[in-house]
Amino acid sequence: MTANVFRFGFVPAVPLSEAELTLHLAIYAAEGLHGEARVRLDVRYQLDQPANAIIVDGETEVGATLVKVFTHLLIRQFGEDGFQVRRVEPGSAGTPEQAVPARQRAAATAAA
Repeated sequence: MTANVFRFGFVPAVPLSEAELTLHLAIYAAEGLHGEARVRLDVRYQLDQPANAIIVDGETEVGATLVKVFTHLLIRQFGEDGFQVRRVEPGSAGTPEQAVPARQRAAATAAA
């Protein structure tokens, strides 16, 4: 079975906070396609600050949409050489451990 959890690793010149804001923009786009309720239920991600990375769960239809939109926005914002993306095995180190509603995370980041 193919893993659909993705690790986005960023070059040191890309601040993780900027990459996370781009992820929030992708989350808003996913809401436009799938609705706010489905996004709240299905989107999971985790920041890996020491590694300057974001892990996104793409196992659901909404998650897969998010991964595609996020990848596109990252290419536009940071260029193809600004990040790497790879699949990781579900349950391995670096996968989202807990479901935190995407909107709640976005609000917490905006307040910081």
